[in-house]
Amino acid sequence: MVMSLPTFFDPLLTIAHIGGPVVVILMAVSVLTLAVILYKIWQFAAAGVGRHKALSEAIAAWDAGDRSAARAALDRSTSYLAPVVDMALSGRSAAPDRLLSEAELRFGKLERGLRFLDSVAQLAPLLGLFGTVLGMIEAFQSLQDAGAQVDPSILAGGIWVALLTTAVGLVVAMPTALILSWFEGRMETERVFAEKAIQTMLAPTGAAAPADTPQMVATHG
Repeated sequence: MVMSLPTFFDPLLTIAHIGGPVVVILMAVSVLTLAVILYKIWQFAAAGVGRHKALSEAIAAWDAGDRSAARAALDRSTSYLAPVVDMALSGRSAAPDRLLSEAELRFGKLERGLRFLDSVAQLAPLLGLFGTVLGMIEAFQSLQDAGAQVDPSILAGGIWVALLTTAVGLVVAMPTALILSWFEGRMETERVFAEKAIQTMLAPTGAAAPADTPQMVATHG
């Protein structure tokens, strides 16, 4: 049986009604966080993050001194780092700092939104705790208003409702922190790859480096 849309949202609406404004805020933050995560996944896939097969072949060919193979492999590459490698291969820039800054410019575009995810991972539990404190205050106020006719269920009910906000905050924060760690790990790997690629292009170990210099012919007097 297929669950209808209103039926699917009924539990969420119930939690929002019980938890109050703090839970509603956390739910809104979770929707925005999910949108950012999906966008980053699409952005990484579109940029070819982690997919540098053709680019690696170009770098290896250049390192071995085979310029034609390096150019052919680079032309096949769809990596976002291909323009940086092309700058080194074409001789348009031989300054490591310039090439690294070009790579960092591209890394910066890929890292947009990660700061937001980091903020959510840190603030969601605190926001949940804030809701719990407010709920506990309300529970003890209800207990005080009851006067001599104290009903333990009043306090117990108020406590579990208050703790609900902490639980929601943790539910939002934990997967966000995990996914953020994955994104950051991918970017760290990209930086290592880019640095190695730039150093290889500028200082190849094969015949590419001395190819531009004329051969020295020994003469005998």
